[in-house]
Amino acid sequence: MPARKTAVIAGAGPGLGMSMARRFGREGYAVALISRSPDRHPGYVAELAESGVEAAGFVADVHDRDRVLETLDEITARFGPIGLLYYGPGAADVTAMPEPITETTSDDVRKAMSVVYAAVDVAGHVLPGMVGRGEGGLLFAGGLSAVLPMPPLGALAPAAAALRTYALTLNAALAGQGVYAGSLTIGGLVERGDIHRYIAADPARLAELGGKTLDPDAIADTAWDMFTKRDRAEETFSAL
Repeated sequence: MPARKTAVIAGAGPGLGMSMARRFGREGYAVALISRSPDRHPGYVAELAESGVEAAGFVADVHDRDRVLETLDEITARFGPIGLLYYGPGAADVTAMPEPITETTSDDVRKAMSVVYAAVDVAGHVLPGMVGRGEGGLLFAGGLSAVLPMPPLGALAPAAAALRTYALTLNAALAGQGVYAGSLTIGGLVERGDIHRYIAADPARLAELGGKTLDPDAIADTAWDMFTKRDRAEETFSAL
């Protein structure tokens, strides 16, 4: 009997995180949801169960290295080897705005880069097992400022560029080893996500953006296509 496939959603939120969970769950994966707070986990798990997807929630902040690596071990012990790691942690404070690039300090960049350091930690923890089995993949979600100058995003831009480059370089390094890495470069509000909900609560804020949004289910469908076909390492999704 083939081993059960497991998908880890590091950054489980109501938008893209849950869309990724549903998409991989539909393909027979057990789903492990990682987020900072347990409050929403029961609802997420119940929603997935209604679709026949086995899932469980795990509490960890990706920036807490020891805890998140311990969590990955707990997931492996419960579900078996990790076949897919999706890395897309959301902002801790959706109301916080970065300083523009002309006012960005090195401290701002160091703080923003913590999302990249955490990505390296979690990827490095699961990669040996994937390479040893000759199968699996990693998908990293980052911002459009990685490829398009967006001065108001300040320190988030170099961090997004670093995460994208990490994903693409990993994919090149893993060629021929049965393991895939891909970058989901996202520009715009992702529907149902926390930031979208915050902005949509004030119609004036949403109007400023022209009401342009991205469908997380469509992004997840493309992510599955990337993961299975492995014919490109990056897709860009932009409503801007």
